[in-house]
Amino acid sequence: MDRWLRATRNSWHGLLAAARSESAVREELVAIALAVPLAFVVGEGAWRRVLLISVVVLLLIVELLNTAIEKLADRVTMAIDPKIGQVKDMGSAAVGLTLLIAVTVWLLALAERLGWV
Repeated sequence: MDRWLRATRNSWHGLLAAARSESAVREELVAIALAVPLAFVVGEGAWRRVLLISVVVLLLIVELLNTAIEKLADRVTMAIDPKIGQVKDMGSAAVGLTLLIAVTVWLLALAERLGWV
């Protein structure tokens, strides 16, 4: 139980550190706060609501991993290194693709709710 509590505390501290230092993380936390109640308006049924919330949480997860990669890369060297730049770009691409998935899921759910599909 002690290990679980330490892991939970470390996770909370990591989330707070990311939120303090990254505007994208703060924006995604706001998106989650909005997505939870909106999922109950847009989504019909429990599974659809869970999916709508989950894709926004997934976006935050990928953003946190990208932030960790960027922070670690900057800690290794602040010098311009093309290989580190590629790694950062890959993390950014992961965030972009996840955002595309989230937007697609939300637009499809909204279109279904409005009877367009």
